[in-house]
Amino acid sequence: MPVKERLAEVEERIRRAADRAGRRRDQITLIAVTKTFPAAVIREGYEAGLRDFGENYVQEFEAKRPLVSDMCGARFHLVGHLQSNKARRAAELFDTIQTLDTIKLARRLDECGRRIEVMIEVRLSEEETKSGVRPEELPALVEAVRSSAHLELRGLMTMPPWFEDPERARPYFARLRELAQDFSLPCLSMGMSGDFEVAIEEGATHIRLGTALFGPRVRR
Repeated sequence: MPVKERLAEVEERIRRAADRAGRRRDQITLIAVTKTFPAAVIREGYEAGLRDFGENYVQEFEAKRPLVSDMCGARFHLVGHLQSNKARRAAELFDTIQTLDTIKLARRLDECGRRIEVMIEVRLSEEETKSGVRPEELPALVEAVRSSAHLELRGLMTMPPWFEDPERARPYFARLRELAQDFSLPCLSMGMSGDFEVAIEEGATHIRLGTALFGPRVRR
């Protein structure tokens, strides 16, 4: 199915979820996650009307970036784990880093000297494979980012465990919303192809969709 048709279906689902929550569609940013897909897929998404794109790996996007540099108005988000030794290159490539999770990484990004939007990734599950700062460590990291010279803290991001029933992800989304309220942060990046409607109902301002827009991923 062409991306344009998939996007139309996704948009209808977003609108219905927003209506249920008493929210407006323009309060929700749709991020098209294009990891493992070629630059041609990013361009197809752009031509279909998408403007925000998410990538997981600095090195992978580094190869794609020159091929999409002419896409006026496109914004690129890093939504995968970032190692501190790749901070400088990430700051050059991306408009937003959504996976800030340590004070060390915050310092590395700040030292790059470029104004950049960031979100803090919060780990709310016990899964060892998940990245993110623990809720009890969040105050110190928020303070470090807010005291930096070049980082603009926009909000929080999380990735709950995968559940066949998306309702089971609801408590994780609700918890992230509560944490964001504690720090007066406006943005919540949460919800993927399998559970984004629940995330919208719980206040998501950014949803990260790959499969729902582009179909099954190409294996790395």
